[in-house]
Amino acid sequence: MNHTTDNKLLTEADAYGQWQQDYATSIGVDKPVVNRSGVPIQPIYTERDWNAAERGADLGLPGQAPYTRGIYATMHRGKTWSQRQLTGLGTPVEYNARLREVLANGANAISLLPCNSVFRGYDMDESHIELLGTCGTVINTTAHMDQALQGVDLAKISCAQNDPTPFTLLAFMLATARRRGTDWKSISGTSNQSDYLSHYVANHMFFRIALPGARRILTDHIEFCNRFLPRWNPMSVVGQHTQQAGATPAESMAFTLSTAIQNARDCMARGMNPDDFLPRFTFFFDVSISFFEEIAKFRAARRIWARITREQLGAKDPRSWRFKFHAQTSGVDLTRQQPLNNISRVTVQAMAGILGGLQSLHTDAYDEALSCPSEFGARIAIATQNVLREEAHLTDVIDPLGGSYYVETLTDQMQAEIERVMKIVEDAGGMYKAVEAGLVQGMIGESARKFQQQVESGAQTVVGVNAYTVEEDSSARPINARPDRGAMQALIDDFKSFKAERSQTAAQQALDALARAAGDAKDNVFARVVEAAEAGCTHGEICHTLRREMGFGHVQAIV
Repeated sequence: MNHTTDNKLLTEADAYGQWQQDYATSIGVDKPVVNRSGVPIQPIYTERDWNAAERGADLGLPGQAPYTRGIYATMHRGKTWSQRQLTGLGTPVEYNARLREVLANGANAISLLPCNSVFRGYDMDESHIELLGTCGTVINTTAHMDQALQGVDLAKISCAQNDPTPFTLLAFMLATARRRGTDWKSISGTSNQSDYLSHYVANHMFFRIALPGARRILTDHIEFCNRFLPRWNPMSVVGQHTQQAGATPAESMAFTLSTAIQNARDCMARGMNPDDFLPRFTFFFDVSISFFEEIAKFRAARRIWARITREQLGAKDPRSWRFKFHAQTSGVDLTRQQPLNNISRVTVQAMAGILGGLQSLHTDAYDEALSCPSEFGARIAIATQNVLREEAHLTDVIDPLGGSYYVETLTDQMQAEIERVMKIVEDAGGMYKAVEAGLVQGMIGESARKFQQQVESGAQTVVGVNAYTVEEDSSARPINARPDRGAMQALIDDFKSFKAERSQTAAQQALDALARAAGDAKDNVFARVVEAAEAGCTHGEICHTLRREMGFGHVQAIV
């Protein structure tokens, strides 16, 4: 190709040289640019960096290995992502009212967020009433789940349960389905917090049972779901926790893929065929505001996972090679200062996830940095997805950034960085041993420290925090109303009455069977959790029994 300058034709090489001179003259001091993962960013990219003729095989087409451009042939042009708004507040009845509103406003799937007391493994009568329902919904029994999902057809609406080990929420939902006469085979959704390793590393509140026990229960859970719940995804490998704890996007992806490999190997050691369980492995990620970096992260991950499942895990079914993921816009990027700016941040994050090829999306409310989302904030978050899908035409073209010199080069660079970190983990003996030794925690801590230093020094601008600050009246900030204390007390009273009136014999027999299963490798612990839920056992009783038998989930501090 020739270029014209002052009526003279320049060759491609001469034109590039001329641009370099012009750039150097105009830019003055050119400060190095590096993304959050440490990849250096050039001022311009051309076919010198990424040549389609040479690299076309790495790009491929949507729905075809290596899946760089998406795991389905039609991607969002055929079927858009699931709008899976994370919802949870107060009592099960209050949650149900909020859920119905969210569904009416365009959400087409459910994501149930339980109260922090549930995440910690306790019942409501073991917690302070002031804390109950402030960060999620109190779900302690099958009856609570039935109330929370009133009016929801479990055979038609997919439900993601934020449900760490030992997966009592799914057990309560299965018991509810049995009561309603709903066939378990028709139930779809995801055990959305099934990744015990990410909990141990970066989300200690979720970590209930000691590492060996958590590992055993997860494998039992996957085995049970493979047998009885053909539409349920029992494994959601979580990258969100490590990234929100401070890992770079590349590190977080590397840790997530290493965790998936670890869990797959554990399943295979149990005798499971990879093509039986890998198609229902899903992933869950944070999407930061580093727009192009996040897009490249997801494109690179699809390519890596397709290779790993074939070459390392021996999967032959193309469905096993697909990298299916849910994304949530990053709450870490949201600020308490000038909170309305968070609407812009969430929009950018959501666009990165969409253009990165996600399968489902949760958009944070702008006020999540202040409290559990208000109804007003939740409506804006849902509307953000509706605008991007219906008005912005983001679904018209599959992988619209594919072939971009910059995006393709960055995808290659992110892949190299992800694989570099994965090798560190593999050389340590795999993800389980790397976590047990504190290697992963140390790497995350160092990355978090470096990023915080950038913010404090001003090298990383955060609008409203270290730049463009304004005087604010903090009393004008939106704060969500706390759960109604009277309603919560009534729920506690009902809960105590329920425990007093149920069959104590049936409940105790179920807990005894659960305890025996914990010590018997031939028994399936999760099957006993489901039986306990159907016998009227509570969330706290199930967790306490397994903690007693398998050890409490203490997390060792890394100094």
